[in-house]
Amino acid sequence: MYGAALAEVYDQCYEGRGRDYAAEVDTVLELVRRHGGEVRSLLDVACGTGAHLRRFARRCPHVEGLELSPDMLTVARGALPDVALHEGDMRTFRLPRRFDVVTCLFSSIGHMADVSELTAAVRSMAHHLTPGGTLVVEPWWFPEAFLPGYVAADVVETGERRICRVSHSTRDGHASRVEVHYVVADPAGIRSFVDIQYITLFTRAEYEHAFREAGCEVTHVEGGLCGRGLFIARRD
Repeated sequence: MYGAALAEVYDQCYEGRGRDYAAEVDTVLELVRRHGGEVRSLLDVACGTGAHLRRFARRCPHVEGLELSPDMLTVARGALPDVALHEGDMRTFRLPRRFDVVTCLFSSIGHMADVSELTAAVRSMAHHLTPGGTLVVEPWWFPEAFLPGYVAADVVETGERRICRVSHSTRDGHASRVEVHYVVADPAGIRSFVDIQYITLFTRAEYEHAFREAGCEVTHVEGGLCGRGLFIARRD
């Protein structure tokens, strides 16, 4: 689970690396409408610090968020004081209302450990759709597209803070192991920490099976937001 040290610099780091959350939100909503969906209400699952949700809130009459990490939720609540943000697990959550759109972006679905957890998460998200609602899920890399040994490095400058992020990815069975080292320097001093994530390399067929098990018709959109594609599913 994400810690407070990462939550503090998360948005600065990824925006500094070129992540355009507003453009990604525009892409998602355009795809929803293109597939015949409404966007009157939206739930963002694994909303993190609320970077996408803040932009969704400007375009949708009603939005809510769900996040497992208390540290990420603390940041999100500071940025979205008037939005309902729920602490919960995507595999098991139950909220009192349903939504026209449910999103799960930034490959958060890849944190499911196996196919049974993947199926449970998709089923829980689909349960919160209105009839005819749209589920948008950004997958992690498919096994054949993953690059073992991939290295990335960035230095982000924001105000008086400098963030150095270096990552190394390897394959560990059916999962990718992504080890990320951060060094953060600002007027308070220099600190460092390591974040290690295991993200499952589900196949496209495994994703599509999970959607069908949840009663959804699914389409895979190549490219998507970051090259990993998007699944667009409609609930029967």
